[in-house]
This record gives sequence, structure tokens and C-alpha cells, in this order.
Amino acid sequence: MSYLRTFAPWIVYAVIPSEYWKWAALIAFGISAATVARQTRAGQALDAQLMDIGSAVFFAALTVLAFVNPDTALHPYSPALSSGVLALIAGISLALRNPFTLPIAKQSTPRELWDNPVFIRTSYIITSVWAASFAIGCVALALLAHTDGPRTIVQIAAFVIPVVFTLRYVAYIQGKARKMADPA
Repeated sequence: MSYLRTFAPWIVYAVIPSEYWKWAALIAFGISAATVARQTRAGQALDAQLMDIGSAVFFAALTVLAFVNPDTALHPYSPALSSGVLALIAGISLALRNPFTLPIAKQSTPRELWDNPVFIRTSYIITSVWAASFAIGCVALALLAHTDGPRTIVQIAAFVIPVVFTLRYVAYIQGKARKMADPA
């Protein structure tokens, strides 16, 4: 459920029809800004909110662009830009040695495992897969910017593939940990 909250602004922006893109950007900005405000009030450190802050900044800029120049030549490329920004945020989180999936994982993991090297390594691997999926999605969406059908499939795949990987990889790691704890 945490991933859904993290990506809610992106999902909302993606599902609102393209002709209403300026409103979609504004709504997505509102969701991401509210998320940052709520998490900050709850005491979550800003470095644990990299994805949410990056989302708010992107959608603030996109909202300004959409309202100032609704007919911009960048509009058909906004899905590619979205995936590119997500790839950039994920990449920055890795470069800062704070994978964006780590704070999400901590919400459902006992505190005593937070410093476990396997737990941390798992977050790096999962974040890397998300970053790669977004980067590939960015390139594909840029190539498909002036088409309709396949673009939607690519947008969905850029999210679904890392979600499926995350679920399966976490299950694999948890299964492995159970076997090590109870070898009999």
C-alpha cells in the first residue's frame, strides 16, 4: 500500500485524459505536496521523502508549464518526461546511498532488521529495478510520443514490471531468510 501512496500523483496524472493535462498536473502536484506535508508533520525526515519531494517539484514545474503554455510542444512528451524524472529520482536516491524503496520497506519491517545488510541490499536491488524500468519506459515513451495505443501499454508496464519484481523478490528473500532460520 505504501508504493501506491508514493506513486499516487503519477498514477492520477497518467489516468486523466491528455486533453486535461494541466488539471492532471495540478491535481498530481496537490497530492504530492499534501503527501510531503503529511509525512513531514508525522516526523518523517526529508531524506526519506526523496520520491515524494521530487514528485512535488516535477508536478509544480509541469503545472506552471501547462497553464502558461498549454500548447507547448513538450506536451506529447510529458509521459516520457514523467518516466525520465522517476528514473532520475530513483538514480539520485541510489547515488545518495538512500534508495527510495528503503523508507517504504521500513514501514512494514521490524525495526531490528533495518540495519541488516540483506535488508539494505534488497532495497538497493529493488530501487535499481525501478530505476531501470523507468529509464526504459522514458526512452520508449519518447519514441512513441505521437502515438496512442502502445504508449499506454508502455506506461503501465513501466510500473507493473517493477511492482511484480518487488513482490516476487521480497517473497524470495523472505523465504530464504526463513530457511536459514529453520534449516530443518
